[in-house]
Amino acid sequence: MVVVTWRGRDHITACLDALKAQKSPHRTIIVDNASDDGTAELISGHEVVRLPRNRGYAGGLAAVLGMVDTPYVAWLNDDAAPDPSWLAELESALDGDPGAAAATSSILLTDGSTQSVGVALTADGHGKDVVLAGREVFGFCGGAALLRTEELKAVGGVPASFFCYYEDTDTAWRLRLAGHRVISVGPAKVRHRHGASTRPGSTLFHRWNERNRLLMLLRCAPASTAFTQLARFGAITALLPLRGNVPDAANFRFGLRAKVLGEVLLRLPATLVQRLRVKTAVSRRTVWQDWAGR
Repeated sequence: MVVVTWRGRDHITACLDALKAQKSPHRTIIVDNASDDGTAELISGHEVVRLPRNRGYAGGLAAVLGMVDTPYVAWLNDDAAPDPSWLAELESALDGDPGAAAATSSILLTDGSTQSVGVALTADGHGKDVVLAGREVFGFCGGAALLRTEELKAVGGVPASFFCYYEDTDTAWRLRLAGHRVISVGPAKVRHRHGASTRPGSTLFHRWNERNRLLMLLRCAPASTAFTQLARFGAITALLPLRGNVPDAANFRFGLRAKVLGEVLLRLPATLVQRLRVKTAVSRRTVWQDWAGR
């Protein structure tokens, strides 16, 4: 079990109390991303890896993956509180389905509504939370999921450089390319204070989302899809100053999008090398055709 925290003083206690109540025995590693708000004192009695700087959710997960020697590894947000049977339900689901390498939870918001039971792949390559799904889904929500450790390591682990967002959908892509499946486990329920650690809709939120979606596609998707989406993003960005009625959202601001393009192009050589290292027991085109737009 890996819980990544950053300035989690106001909510991590509920998460750790819920983990203590789990029916399934487990080891919990807390990754503290250099919190400066008193979180360190709250978690001092646990197994903690304190990083010297904030490496984000993806960086935190990647930092301790080598320490995990159990068959399964759970990812859990520090603002999530799972039901007592949560981990047992996920373990049972993977035990009974050897073709699945990851199991995603039923993530509920504090008002009881559903945030996610899995992740769909849209026709333009976004990862989108779904609230209704069958047993199999394209990907998992990284806020509360269980993965087979060996399979995760075999496909390259967690993309630490993403910092935050799309590390889960990128990982699901690579698991599927390696021939594995992802399943949704309805009885594995988690209550999530969505946005307690980050601010959805903020400039950073949109910057990470837009950048990491493009990097994910460049790493995992068919080349024609990846470069079409990159070119489309660039064209929309270039035309923004000429358009009227531009949506009032951070991801439609020219400066943010220009920064995203700059970051993606700067990382392009390394990303293409990473693409070559992705194992493809199933073709990229097959995964795209099977799941995009569903």
